[in-house]
Amino acid sequence: MPQRARPQPVPPAPGQESVWDYPRPPRLERTPATLEIWLGGERIACTTEGFRVLETSHPPTYYLAKAAFAPGVLERAPGGSVCEWKGQATYWTLRAGGRVEEEAGWSYEQPTAPFAPMAGYVAVYAGRMDGCHVNGVRVTPQPGGFYGGWITPDVAGPFKGEPGSWGW
Repeated sequence: MPQRARPQPVPPAPGQESVWDYPRPPRLERTPATLEIWLGGERIACTTEGFRVLETSHPPTYYLAKAAFAPGVLERAPGGSVCEWKGQATYWTLRAGGRVEEEAGWSYEQPTAPFAPMAGYVAVYAGRMDGCHVNGVRVTPQPGGFYGGWITPDVAGPFKGEPGSWGW
């Protein structure tokens, strides 16, 4: 797959953040935003005590405490992966309303020191859910299927994950 040079960032509008101003290595920050996840026609998670991970060229990835999920929704999935910044990832299957999404969530049970506050918090692929919302606004999944960022009107791109962006 041909690589593209770093793209020209879209200038952020008032009230927006540019993902090109996010750091590398990524930064962890608490967010008071209301985070909601829907699956199988049911609201399966809601919190105002989440985290977001901010990394250059990526929309924020949101992490919710396991306690924010309805009972029985999360089931440990086989396998895992390693993030160079956060450490060993654990995968989760999500079940609700007769729907099952295998390995649609992940967490870092014992993350590296900079990410220790989010130990055990779970992120999900927005594109595999009925919908994910930040402060009542439905998110657009980060393109490409590999990354798990949530795009809202509050962030300006372009975003890693688009075709040809692997080398950004």
